[in-house]
Amino acid sequence: MTKKPPQHVPDTKEKLTLYVTLMVSTTLCISVLAMVVAFMLGLWAKEVDNAEIFKMISPAFSTLIGGMIGFLSGIKLMQNEDKPKEPKC
Repeated sequence: MTKKPPQHVPDTKEKLTLYVTLMVSTTLCISVLAMVVAFMLGLWAKEVDNAEIFKMISPAFSTLIGGMIGFLSGIKLMQNEDKPKEPKC
């Protein structure tokens, strides 16, 4: 019989990082979908000027996307720094 390699047991910090990353990703997806729906409704609404819809939603859209992507990148970069480096021979 072959031996199974030992499985990695995640510590509390890794679990927390995973949960926060999943929550931020879920929030980003929901927010983007809501904004896309607002864009689409604004395009076909006859009483709303399309230029005004895009003026109002575009900065919020850009800020939300940039902030969330920056947050996720920061989490992943910090996760790599915490791991101990192996000494080189």
